Amino acid sequence: MKELNTLQSKINAVVALEEGLQENIDLLELAEEENDEDLIKETQSAIEDICATSQKAQILTLLSGEADGRDAYLEVNAGAGGTEACDWAEMLLRMYIRWAEGRGYKVSVVDRHDGEEAGIKSATILIEGEMAYGWSKTESGVHRLVRISPFDSNARRHTSFASIAVTPVIDESIEIEIEDKDLRVDTYRASGSGGQHVNTTDSAIRITHIPSGVVVACQAERSQHKNRATAMSMLKARLYEEEVRRKEAENSAVYEDKTEIGWGHQIRSYVLHPYQMVKDLRTGVENTQAHAVLDGKIDDYLEAALALKIKEK
Repeated sequence: MKELNTLQSKINAVVALEEGLQENIDLLELAEEENDEDLIKETQSAIEDICATSQKAQILTLLSGEADGRDAYLEVNAGAGGTEACDWAEMLLRMYIRWAEGRGYKVSVVDRHDGEEAGIKSATILIEGEMAYGWSKTESGVHRLVRISPFDSNARRHTSFASIAVTPVIDESIEIEIEDKDLRVDTYRASGSGGQHVNTTDSAIRITHIPSGVVVACQAERSQHKNRATAMSMLKARLYEEEVRRKEAENSAVYEDKTEIGWGHQIRSYVLHPYQMVKDLRTGVENTQAHAVLDGKIDDYLEAALALKIKEK
């Protein structure tokens, strides 16, 4: 039923565009015959609106990949910059939570490791909703922040980095073979707020996939078994995403190794001082309302990143 509803909504959108366009073309012909300038302007404006809607619909056609309709895991990791980077990582986490909630998605924290003084060292959230992965997948990469540090008594300008990794939630319909001998499983005590049980038992799980070096962790549940199941789901998602990217890289004959979280590798720059500007370095999209962007208003960047793929194709 979910797949049927999704397909039906796509068909209805196309039909509505076709009917609206034909109706306004007929009106325009009638207006020209009667030389009705007001009606001509009105129908021309309506046709322009339909063109704009069709351009957005064209972007949505990119959300037709095997995993685009799935839920998504979004992982934030602090990079170079110490406490500054940890605080920046938490700002990014909040931005994506606000964005997801604004789209009506359900968000839950799967794993979180707080920084020593402020912010987070890393965190993983689960975003559940229609096309959650398709919309968020282009956010993977390094994000750079420039601002006056609230942790610097001399009020100097600092540059911080954090990385985002987005992977799809996969189900049993996609087979990922993982052998037990390739896994190292560690248990530890959950950190952060919790009840009598959460912080008093080794319920948190960390799984390392030795061949690939992929590490996932989960501490959201009280049960160690539930945390292990969630961590395995995350591991399968990461391995699936890496395989998809490897195949895409082979098809385009461009393959780049993973880079460090620092200078020269960022996809977006957030400047809060001496001026305000959030610029995507891939698409060139800019916004001087930096605080609005950090409050979750990132749809323009997501649409532009998808549109860029249309141009590349």
